[in-house]
Amino acid sequence: MKTSVTSYSFGGYIAEDRLGYLGLINKAKEMGFDGIEYTDGGYMNEPESAKKIRERAAEQGIEVVALAVGANFIQGSGGNLKDEIARVCRIVDYAAEMGAKLMRHDVAYGFGGERKHTRGYDDALPRLAEGCREVTKYAEQKGVKTMTENHGYFSQDALRVEKLINTVGHDNFGALVDLGNFMCADEDPSLSVSIMAPYAFHVHAKDFHYKSGMDINPGTGWFQTRAGNYLRGAIIGHGEAKIYQSIQTLKKNGYDGYVTVEFEGMEDNLRGIEVGHANLKRFIG
Repeated sequence: MKTSVTSYSFGGYIAEDRLGYLGLINKAKEMGFDGIEYTDGGYMNEPESAKKIRERAAEQGIEVVALAVGANFIQGSGGNLKDEIARVCRIVDYAAEMGAKLMRHDVAYGFGGERKHTRGYDDALPRLAEGCREVTKYAEQKGVKTMTENHGYFSQDALRVEKLINTVGHDNFGALVDLGNFMCADEDPSLSVSIMAPYAFHVHAKDFHYKSGMDINPGTGWFQTRAGNYLRGAIIGHGEAKIYQSIQTLKKNGYDGYVTVEFEGMEDNLRGIEVGHANLKRFIG
């Protein structure tokens, strides 16, 4: 396995008066990462930013692993599925231009659709699968594989994501397995990763501190899971997401791709990335 880091992990350091979106590449290389992943942001509105990312990565000898973007095939683009598919396909063009071979897009947010027959996951599944299938068919022509992530509450459970991937039924479409995000759906990460590992195109290593919903709200920095428990971002290895165990599960299932550091804790971002990366490399062995 190789390690990468997502631009999201750098927090405010992505600002142009600090590292900037191109400076992140230099910093990732300096920190010993093999690759870098980008999440969608304002830099994507800059003409030729994708080309600049590709060229800077080539100069630094680091791979642009993936682009992770938002999408909503239920409510996005004013609820017009064809328009949302077209919008996401335009982002595929950006991913291809920046040199990313993988692109993760969401499928829906929150707790389901506002309309009666999209509140249940199985009710929404045909529409979600159509959106994913059309995007990945387009992306395949561009040399980009697409993925969904266990993310956004509605499509976060391992069995839901597995069902979506199998319903899409296209070899170019798989999973970005986030090792921590299953906790947002109140699942045991080690069990959920064992379900999702065979579908993994890419992996996020993210850790969380946990407190029971039976306790009083811990305050700043914490958010609630779907069932009302509390999570706070942690340095990889410092939380309860069972990162080491999940890495071993991925290995047993033959995964040998990138594992990307995703840090959203309260510590300084550079320090959180540095310590988390060191732990991750120990876990990979």
